[in-house]
Amino acid sequence: MLETSARLLRLLSLLQAHRDWTGAELARRLEVSDRTVRRDMEKLRGLGYPVTAAVGVSGGYRLEAGAAMPPLLLDDEEAVAVAVGLRTAAGGSVAGIAETSVLALAKLEQLLPARLRHRINLIQTAMEPLYAGGPTVDADTLTTIAAACRDHQRLRFDYRAHDGTETVRTSEPHRLVHTGRRWYLMAYDVDRQDWRTFRVDRLRPRVPTGPRFVPRDSPQDAASYVSHAVAAAPYRYQARILMRAPLDVVADRSSPTAGRVERVDEHSCILHVGSRSLDEIALYVALKGIDFQVLDPPELVNHVRSLAERLSRAT
Repeated sequence: MLETSARLLRLLSLLQAHRDWTGAELARRLEVSDRTVRRDMEKLRGLGYPVTAAVGVSGGYRLEAGAAMPPLLLDDEEAVAVAVGLRTAAGGSVAGIAETSVLALAKLEQLLPARLRHRINLIQTAMEPLYAGGPTVDADTLTTIAAACRDHQRLRFDYRAHDGTETVRTSEPHRLVHTGRRWYLMAYDVDRQDWRTFRVDRLRPRVPTGPRFVPRDSPQDAASYVSHAVAAAPYRYQARILMRAPLDVVADRSSPTAGRVERVDEHSCILHVGSRSLDEIALYVALKGIDFQVLDPPELVNHVRSLAERLSRAT
């Protein structure tokens, strides 16, 4: 059984890692009685942590936002991840966050033990970010969306489509996906009764957020869904190409925003790619240096054949 001070730290770590806990769950994790959990909660409140409790069948404990930022408990891996993320954010795609990232990093690194600072420096010196000049996203917008995803709260927002059309959307937000250049929100569109992908730089949340909802089963994982939505769905031509190479080889030579890769077996995979031009698809696939076979659409087969003949005559 944990000693009181160590148990309080463990309890605080659990409250920070998960939004809602029942007393029975906490007692089981800490290997103590429900009464001990209640006493420990009072001690945390006495130290200034805003812990709330609800009674009834669905009751439990929650660490609420307070008037001041409480101390956070991070394990070694979390501390390294946060430090690397803050360093990267100084030049990333979130607008207005560079200066605050540096200030937060300074506070964090002041407290890091030498072994962790060494690990972070090794990672950072090996990294050379290449920013593609994509649109920046307001940090408050990302925070609002992330909180709505976490708390399962409906999100209403103004959205500007690629043609400039402005609409108001009501959604059940599921996940944020970052492709390395742009941020996307995968959400269930309540009015259209279907899953949708939204570019976050074209989105303006309306706060406060809406009522809570019961999460739906998503059609597939968020990264794959967004990859398909931005790589193929908007385009006139949508192709399926059988690539005669392992999935990891093809994926390494493909951008998730340009194509989605599906495993067939250990020696081949299918590349799903879209474009407004058959020439673009043919050249995109051919320049990967991998043998391939066009499965769909039929017109791409003839187009690749004609392109091959033209290239042959050029030599």
